[in-house]
Amino acid sequence: MATKEELKNLLKIDGKTAKINALETEMNNPSFWANQEESQLKTQELAILQKEINEFEQAQTPEDLHKLELKATLSGKYDFNNAILSIHSGAGGTEAQDWSEMLLRMFERFAERRGFKYVILEISPGEEAGIKSTTIKISGPYTFGFLKSEAGVHRLVRISPFDSDKARHTSFALVEVIPEIIHTGEVGIEEKDLRIDVYRAKGHGGQGVNTTDSAVRITHLPTGIVVSCQNERSQLQNKALALKVLQSKLLALKLKEQKDEEIKLRGEHLSAGWGNQIRSYVLHPYKQVKDHRTEYTSTNPEDVLKGNIDQFIESYLIENSKKQ
Repeated sequence: MATKEELKNLLKIDGKTAKINALETEMNNPSFWANQEESQLKTQELAILQKEINEFEQAQTPEDLHKLELKATLSGKYDFNNAILSIHSGAGGTEAQDWSEMLLRMFERFAERRGFKYVILEISPGEEAGIKSTTIKISGPYTFGFLKSEAGVHRLVRISPFDSDKARHTSFALVEVIPEIIHTGEVGIEEKDLRIDVYRAKGHGGQGVNTTDSAVRITHLPTGIVVSCQNERSQLQNKALALKVLQSKLLALKLKEQKDEEIKLRGEHLSAGWGNQIRSYVLHPYKQVKDHRTEYTSTNPEDVLKGNIDQFIESYLIENSKKQ
């Protein structure tokens, strides 16, 4: 475990103190409050930075230091941001769609346990059960930093509740996690590059979410990226949210391209991604959840599926920080 002096450097306490001073100076300028959204985000950032300084100064016990050491792993440029998490069912029809809905509940419960807020931006129900895909926004300090560990293919092995022969089935779902853009200037979007469609949203099970065509689907023509939002009752609100998600996806694409180029320059092998599950959830013939990147294992999958994924996240963050 790191000492308190080591944690001071790892947590960049001096840099955060300087950032607090800069924010306080900026807030004293009357023009700071002209942009409400921007000023609100910076006010929240100031409060969290002040809280982190206080936590460091008051840390005494080994447990306190361990929590700070974990937070020190969240040093990425976008780790502090809210997370936009998407789930896509794999091949397998109803089985995979039911598994996707189980994952959605797992992440919702994780958010509740952590005190994070979440909202479903878009959901595409399955024909018989489950969901084909969904996008959920999870808000709170460092939600992207924590949830980036969940990006990848999740594999389920169980006795199918939909199979009269009670056969064992394997299902797959892909989870994508990207940071929500805070400063919209980071990614520019031209109106001519967009195709915008409106439609009437359908909730899980086919019920209508809205009584008007207020759901919005935006296609970014140069990249083919499609985003949808149906949560708000106003078409304008759904469009604004969808544009934010699109900006976040375009940033994620840009960052991936930069990373892929760095890997090519280093001569490393590029993984195909979809075929490599990051975690397996086995409910039969034995009970186990195993993360294939860190080897962390739980023998209580029911508890994991209730949102208790903290140890998996912590193991990933610590293991990943060792590689950097």
